[in-house]
Amino acid sequence: MADTMDIKAAIAAERRELADLLDALPPDAWDAPTLCTGWRVREVVAHMSMGFRHSFPRQARELLKARGSLNRMTDRLARKDAADAAPRELAAFLRDNAHHPWTPPVGGLTSALGHDVVHGLDITVALGLDRRVPDDRLRTVLDATALRTAKFFGADLSGIALHADDLDWSFGTGTPVHGTAQDLLLVTFGRKLPPGRLRGERSDRFRAA
Repeated sequence: MADTMDIKAAIAAERRELADLLDALPPDAWDAPTLCTGWRVREVVAHMSMGFRHSFPRQARELLKARGSLNRMTDRLARKDAADAAPRELAAFLRDNAHHPWTPPVGGLTSALGHDVVHGLDITVALGLDRRVPDDRLRTVLDATALRTAKFFGADLSGIALHADDLDWSFGTGTPVHGTAQDLLLVTFGRKLPPGRLRGERSDRFRAA
């Protein structure tokens, strides 16, 4: 397991690298769909920086407005922030907050790294960009995989054994599904992937329509 300083450094590097990638996107890419259903690139990036820009009291008020639904609250804020900020501002939110100490409600720093890595992949995989997340970051997040967290994100891993082709990592028991480590990470977070990225008899369970 990576130590605290290593994870903090990985989070900062991931945010900076994603900001650089986003700055290089053509304007129309910001309105392209991502693996997050219903969100374009701009909504995903706005969501990634929500914890940096909105205080806990503000988020609590928004949660009340959403009648306690975290999904409704985050969707509303992402859409509003995406409409209010230009693409370069959205990218800068990540770069300028590379060392921000925000973490999700559960999971600590590892979950914060996972949040950045997975949402970055939501963008790059959907756009067909060949970005490889460094192995140490993938390993840190993959090693925290658990059935309960996969279920929370809507991933049905029952009867499935995930096997990475490019990293010494596997998870679960049952029918093998093979793919790159970062594609399998997306699977554990409930994402549906474009055709051809996974192999195995039951890989279509995780394929986008």
